[in-house]
Amino acid sequence: MAARQPHIVIIEDEPVTRGALASYLDSFGYRVSECESAARAERLLAQDEADLLIVDINLEGKDGLEITREQRARSEIGIILLSGRTDDVDRIVGLELGADDYVCKPFNRRELLARIKNLLRRTSAMRQMTRRVVRFDGFSFDLAMRHLQKDDGALVTLTRAEYEILRVFIGNAGIVLGRDRLCAAITHRKDASSGRTIDVLIQRLRAKLGDDPRNPRIITTSHGEGYVFTAQLG
Repeated sequence: MAARQPHIVIIEDEPVTRGALASYLDSFGYRVSECESAARAERLLAQDEADLLIVDINLEGKDGLEITREQRARSEIGIILLSGRTDDVDRIVGLELGADDYVCKPFNRRELLARIKNLLRRTSAMRQMTRRVVRFDGFSFDLAMRHLQKDDGALVTLTRAEYEILRVFIGNAGIVLGRDRLCAAITHRKDASSGRTIDVLIQRLRAKLGDDPRNPRIITTSHGEGYVFTAQLG
């Protein structure tokens, strides 16, 4: 049986850019769909599952950042943002919302292809991951579906970085993890090399878990070393 072709959806309102990129990716064997707007993309995705979205940030109407936020809340689909802007604001916001990568226009097609291949490998591995639900301290955490839920049924919204930090903690429960190790777990942040970045993420995660930083029961600080997940897993 022939291998399934990855399905890539390009959401770009500039027809020349969209058509040229679609033709280029098609020549490498990908199944490519073209959409000129968020509305068209939503109709397509409701009928035809995609593996990766290439989204222009500066769309009319619903823009690429809003598309990213909505799609990331639904799935682990790969998302690459395109933008003609060179400032850092859109890039940082896009990555915070869950985009996997950010490429500035004009882009090198071969470099973009390499990024697409790497991202498709990662998302494929994630989809094949065995579903696993872990329980701890009044929460249930579905690692595959990226759902964190309280025992009373309330859902806790996590950013991608918060999810990845919590996942690595649970996979290494009881082990002290240094800031460098935690930085390495944040796959979509190439600039997440600062220990301060990790401290801020831990602060946010503790707040969402109701974990008192003065007397934590879930994520404990190991002074001079890092952090350790101390809640009992069930």
